[in-house]
Amino acid sequence: MPRATSAPARKKRRKKLFKAAKGYFGGRKNLYVAAKDGVEKGWEHAYRDRKKKKRNFRALWIARINAAVRTHDLSYSRFIAGLKSAGVELDRKALADLAVRNPEAFGAVVERAKEALTAKA
Repeated sequence: MPRATSAPARKKRRKKLFKAAKGYFGGRKNLYVAAKDGVEKGWEHAYRDRKKKKRNFRALWIARINAAVRTHDLSYSRFIAGLKSAGVELDRKALADLAVRNPEAFGAVVERAKEALTAKA
């Protein structure tokens, strides 16, 4: 029986890894251990930052809403409380988009939240 080697599998593994390391600088693109370290670290960052991206966008939306609401003499927390009591079910993404692209419509939403706050108090 002929001797089996791991050469084909090893070549395939390395080829796949070097393809993933394409565009890296220096030895990180053509030295196996350095490329492997770089690619694995890149995968770690990619996995972690897919979760972080959601947090970052929510923070951005909140900042935009807060800035827009303050022009109407209201704080962000009071605005959100007003929306809840008014029964408005717009999410922060939609509110931020409305604040940036259509300030008049956003102003109407703010007025509705203000009315709900005064009726509640």
